Amino acid sequence: MQVLITGGTGLIGRHLIAALPDARITVLTRDTARAGEILPERVTLASSLSAIDDFDKFDAVVNLAGEPIADKRWTATQKQRICDSRWDITAQLVSRINDCSSPPDVFLSGSAIGYYGRQGDKVVTEAFTDVHDEFTHEVCAKWESLANGVTQEHTRVCTLRTGVVLSAEGGALPRMALPFKLGVGGKVGDGSQYLSWIHIDDMVNAIVFLLNDSHARGPFNMTAPQPQTNAAFSQTLASTLHRPNLFFVPAFVMKLIMGEAAEIILTGQQVLPDKLTKAGFTFAYPTLDKALQNIYQD
Repeated sequence: MQVLITGGTGLIGRHLIAALPDARITVLTRDTARAGEILPERVTLASSLSAIDDFDKFDAVVNLAGEPIADKRWTATQKQRICDSRWDITAQLVSRINDCSSPPDVFLSGSAIGYYGRQGDKVVTEAFTDVHDEFTHEVCAKWESLANGVTQEHTRVCTLRTGVVLSAEGGALPRMALPFKLGVGGKVGDGSQYLSWIHIDDMVNAIVFLLNDSHARGPFNMTAPQPQTNAAFSQTLASTLHRPNLFFVPAFVMKLIMGEAAEIILTGQQVLPDKLTKAGFTFAYPTLDKALQNIYQD
């Protein structure tokens, strides 16, 4: 199998490459020098799509590129960067796929559970349509719409509505765990907001599953089957790390620190992977305690 991956140097991309040892992988990256240092030698690097002459050779395209959405305050400039980093590359990939005489069999393109917007304690599956129209929804809705511009007669499209990916190697978890390790951890706001998460191994295995399942199409919630409230997540994390769970961060403090971006943390969604489970995917880490024990095992 020949696979093109964007975002291949990121947390999910690196693990996905490791999970495809027999595939011939090309990674699209702006920084080929850095990518060459952190990716296996078997990976071919391309600095731009125009540098790839033969797009017909790819059996699959996995689009994981995008500016981290919650790392910085949402200034107008940062919002545009978040959008452009997702929309531009997706539109370019769709154009190249549609120009192929022998297009790839499958196009997996990133998205996020932010597609649904804030939903309180409602149970959200892929069939849910009552979205809350806010910035995260706008980003993801256009991102998915662009991906679905692929001519799907020959190329099936899956969009990956990803939750919080848990790994000790990067992403949100190290930042979330640090206050607990320092003994000052606790819930954020009132703690009632749901956090829909997924272990990095399940995330990658689900991507591989979708690559190989010829019947898989459309949006997929890439989340574990048991989301937790922030309060419950905090308690489980504290217990796993053998640290106290005594403090809390008031909502107004988060808003002072993060501005509008704090809404991602202070609101939430209870998102279930309905389509994945019905398709036959089995989670290795369906519960939070099992996932965190694996990540922080001695």
